[in-house]
Amino acid sequence: MIKAIIFDLDNTLVDFMLFKKRAIDAAIYAMIDTGLDITFDEANKRISDIYQREGIEYQQVFDKMLIDLYGKVDYKIISSGIIAYRTAREAALTLYPNVTPTLIELIKMGLKLAVVSDAPTMEAWLRLSYLRLQHLFDVVITFDESKERKPSPVPFNLALNKLQLKANECLMLGDWAERDVVGAKAVGMKTVFARYGDTFNTVNPGSDYDINCISELINIIKKENNIK
Repeated sequence: MIKAIIFDLDNTLVDFMLFKKRAIDAAIYAMIDTGLDITFDEANKRISDIYQREGIEYQQVFDKMLIDLYGKVDYKIISSGIIAYRTAREAALTLYPNVTPTLIELIKMGLKLAVVSDAPTMEAWLRLSYLRLQHLFDVVITFDESKERKPSPVPFNLALNKLQLKANECLMLGDWAERDVVGAKAVGMKTVFARYGDTFNTVNPGSDYDINCISELINIIKKENNIK
């Protein structure tokens, strides 16, 4: 019987790529207006290269770009970029359709809810709180706690320990097959692939279920738990 659902955060609950792109674009334009003397396209490429090397959650990306360009951080330029980034991020931070009503319905069905994310702790909680989801989850596991990224079993096992449940009592929903599906299956969980958030054009995710809308979770739970 499924007693809990574990969710990935970015591109599963939150449209991460949308808000990230809009926030970066706004930051670049603001920094150029304040004196950054490279084109938008060059700045965008430099930022993309840094994220590629350091990871998409790297927090000093603008510092790194300015140091590479000028040998130091120009605080006039970077402060403009940070303010523009934060403003655009908040405006673009949105949930996928039907997320909130689905989470509420799952809670009404008696399930516990958890998040396992590779994001830093503060960033994960800021996203959840901004979208008013912070009260809905029993457990939130982030990279700062696990020190290992999915598909490592460590974050999944941390979630299981905090939920006080066995792997076969939990179901994992995520958009990244190689991390979310592979990692969860390795510890014994059933898995659901969030195709609506897939950015890799995945053909065969290897999951037990494959959904195009998060609301489909309701029927999956009814099937797994033999609810009529």
